[in-house]
Amino acid sequence: MVEKQIPYNFIAIEGNIGAGKTTLAKKLAVDFNSRLILEQFAENPFLPKFYDNPEKHAFPLELSFLAERYQQLKNELGKQDIFKPTIVSDYYFLKSLIFAKANLIEDEYGLYSKLFHIINDSLPKPDLFVYLYHDVKRLQENIKKRGRNYEQRIPDEYLIKIQTTYFDFIKQLNDQRILVIDVNNIDFANDNAHYNYMMEIINKPYSIGITRITA
Repeated sequence: MVEKQIPYNFIAIEGNIGAGKTTLAKKLAVDFNSRLILEQFAENPFLPKFYDNPEKHAFPLELSFLAERYQQLKNELGKQDIFKPTIVSDYYFLKSLIFAKANLIEDEYGLYSKLFHIINDSLPKPDLFVYLYHDVKRLQENIKKRGRNYEQRIPDEYLIKIQTTYFDFIKQLNDQRILVIDVNNIDFANDNAHYNYMMEIINKPYSIGITRITA
């Protein structure tokens, strides 16, 4: 496929657990000739422990993710590549605050939020923030397909909580380009026509604010 000229320097793909963020980011990075930033969540030793005992391991999990995401983005976004000047990431640093809000008790979240805002100011915001929306049934199907053992017992209620928290934060972002795409009827992972449709949507210029698209 011919490389596309995109109107953004930095695109962040977001969504709930099992939304297909990494799959889409990888495909876009190839077709947009962009550098790819992937979250290194699989190496986090607290993640399996969290799903077994959320109350005990939520705070160290969120702190470790905060540090890892910050370090990765600080390093990657500071690099220059004249052959690949644009960047596609499968996460937005804001997700640290979103998951902390969903998982931490009030006093822990208060401390976490202070730390987040101190370091967040030193990171550039994406030029386009893309949120992939699936209903919970589709998310659970995707989670089961990819077969990560520690994810198989995630309850619907937790996915709903994460989804709600994402939307609460998105509504507050009045200074960014936000593209919310309902992908319940789109199989961009396996259907080239569906993927090309997604690519064309993301490749359009958008104004500041929230744009919602339902396929």
